[in-house]
Amino acid sequence: MDDAERAAAGSPPAPPILEVSNLRCSIGGQQVVEDVSFSVPATGITAVLGRNGAGKTSTIRGILGLISRRGEVRLAGDRIDGLPTYRVVRRGVGYVPEDREVFSKLTVAENLALAERQRNPRRELVEALFPDLVARRDQAAGTLSGGQQQMVSVARALLNDNRILLVDEPTKGLAPKIVTEVADALAEASKTVPILLVEQNLDVVRRLAADAIVIGGGRVVHTGSAEAILDDEDLTRRLLGVHVDEAVSGDARTDRRQTT
Repeated sequence: MDDAERAAAGSPPAPPILEVSNLRCSIGGQQVVEDVSFSVPATGITAVLGRNGAGKTSTIRGILGLISRRGEVRLAGDRIDGLPTYRVVRRGVGYVPEDREVFSKLTVAENLALAERQRNPRRELVEALFPDLVARRDQAAGTLSGGQQQMVSVARALLNDNRILLVDEPTKGLAPKIVTEVADALAEASKTVPILLVEQNLDVVRRLAADAIVIGGGRVVHTGSAEAILDDEDLTRRLLGVHVDEAVSGDARTDRRQTT
């Protein structure tokens, strides 16, 4: 039951799956995240927006403990900020990095087998979401296209039976058709597991995200409904440095021109 269904039934909303309080992160002694606080609902997709270099990826990496961090991070109420990365992952925080990080010499099937846990493997969901990967199960992952490698990365995180996925710019550099396929997969996956999504393609954000967090200069500068943020042109220009129409996919821009 999501929060809307809970409200309709008169039930209180579910507690956040992820809570970040006063997170400060540094790389090589340089502060890259300054006092970031936000929460992620237990359902759906929450977007992380901001200009290049704003601290979005560093925030994700800080949550995971991949860079030096201070502050408090809670997963389903339990503190995880004192844990090493491998234990954060074991607690159920999945990570889909921007650079995909597939094992290039292993087949698709072998890449997925490395992630699959015996309990509740979600294999049927992954096979339904990524039929192309099923067809290429015996192909070396290093010979796949960038979009196909991204799908392997997302599928691997899903198979890990995670409680939340942290997904970093999954559509970056992909062709419009593949962007749509990746967005389709994330939309379907979010019905099973909540997602914190770093994404520059605002058309994808508008389609997928209910809520959004805007980061600037390593700080949270705005939070709210993703739709409301993207509908406010002055806000998007000021906080993101773009007009909404400049940050959507080529196909979406073409569609809009054809309907005007």
